[in-house]
Amino acid sequence: MATIQKRVDGEGKIHFRVQVRLKGYPAQSATFERKTDAHTWAASTESAIKEGRHFKTAEAKKHTVGEMIDKYIKDVLSEKKQKSRHSQEPRLLWWKGEIGSLSLANVTPATITEAKNTLAKSKLAKGARKGEKISDTTVIHYMAILSHCFNIAVNSWGWLQESPMRKVEKPKWPKGRCRYLSDEERNRLLEACRKSANPCLYDIVVLGLTTGMRKSELLGITWADVDVDRKTIILETTKNGDRRSAPLVGHALEVLRKRSKVRRIDSPFVFPAPYRPGRKPQPISIETAWRTAVKAAKLKDFHFHDLRHTCASFLAMNGATLAEIAEVLGHRTLAMVNRYKHISESHTSAVVSRMAAKMFATSEATADAK
Repeated sequence: MATIQKRVDGEGKIHFRVQVRLKGYPAQSATFERKTDAHTWAASTESAIKEGRHFKTAEAKKHTVGEMIDKYIKDVLSEKKQKSRHSQEPRLLWWKGEIGSLSLANVTPATITEAKNTLAKSKLAKGARKGEKISDTTVIHYMAILSHCFNIAVNSWGWLQESPMRKVEKPKWPKGRCRYLSDEERNRLLEACRKSANPCLYDIVVLGLTTGMRKSELLGITWADVDVDRKTIILETTKNGDRRSAPLVGHALEVLRKRSKVRRIDSPFVFPAPYRPGRKPQPISIETAWRTAVKAAKLKDFHFHDLRHTCASFLAMNGATLAEIAEVLGHRTLAMVNRYKHISESHTSAVVSRMAAKMFATSEATADAK
């Protein structure tokens, strides 16, 4: 229920003080010069309180975007893996620099869109090469972490009624890269890796081609993860946080069996860095050796991650479904493996063509015999 009181100050100026009292809620009050404004405020405040909107709006006026980001970094980001913190904190701090001074109540989709457009033109944000604008993919990553920050403020802290990010348009994901090795290129690369001064490079590349594992996953394998008898590698920690197993077959299995017979006792890693007194065991670095091997193999536009694409593409060419490819690569959805769809479809078409040719050749031969 709202009450409005007419008041006159020492200069004879009239004001209207309005107070809203609802059972179970603290009283709310405000002062206006016009009685019409007092009635309007009283009606909207009563409605907002009954619908549960008023106090969230009041809370949003108490906190800035910068305070929200600081709390998120302290309470949420600190619980994440070091690699995630390393990439996500600079993105949040960029947003803080752009809109951190605004109160949460004053942040609108238009405000964020304007900042997003600034980001898209930026050459200094993390993720952009020197002198280049950042990619749409990087913009999406910046928006994703801010969106999660707002969602936590809404759902866990009660600082906002809803996230303004819900109405901000995101750039479209670019089509996924699908560079894979031909048979000739694969042979040249493996030969260059055999000749590498790095004693682990060849084995790592063989595993990458066979299992489709990411570089970080390959380098992080420990002997505790490898079960040669059961022919599997268990990946306890992956990029998406899921536990998954990678099958060990063929030459990859032979490579690890051979390596297991001469394993280092001072390091748990399958591919250990050279021993250094007083330092914790680390996996070997392959950056220089990899670049040298790619150059020696005369490969153009080929990155280490393309070994993963090569594995997936060969799976598709050998009849694997998109669901099976996703399972091998450890993707939660089929969206990430749609880039191999055309390969899978062309293989399927060839299989059906061979089946149809054989089927009708047999039918025609039978008809001719009659």
